[in-house]
Amino acid sequence: MKTVERYIVAVMFLFATTIGLANASNISLDKKGNAKSEVELKLVNVKVEPVFVKKGGKLMMNLLNLSQEKVTVKVYDSQKRLVYNETIDGKVVVEKAFNFEKAFEDKYTVVVVDKLGTYTETMVVK
Repeated sequence: MKTVERYIVAVMFLFATTIGLANASNISLDKKGNAKSEVELKLVNVKVEPVFVKKGGKLMMNLLNLSQEKVTVKVYDSQKRLVYNETIDGKVVVEKAFNFEKAFEDKYTVVVVDKLGTYTETMVVK
């Protein structure tokens, strides 16, 4: 009886090892030897866009800048004149708040440019 159990355990071990080796060819490794999975690759390619929140005459912008690359924030009026310009580099979280409560009546466009794209939001001051 014990020999039958030993054979069953040995066969199960060989089967599990064979399955593991057969699937090993599907695993890709990075330069450090860490395994990469499809899930990890899909998470890395997530696009992160800025979030704009309007409250009264204020506009808040929040951007998760995972690459920590250069981010440019510009504000234009309706005649495409540059009202505000700032370049932010090396920050993971880029936050800006614009107070338009005392601004002249106009339509303002906030433009955010990062390595992944260009994003705009408009604010109308009456």
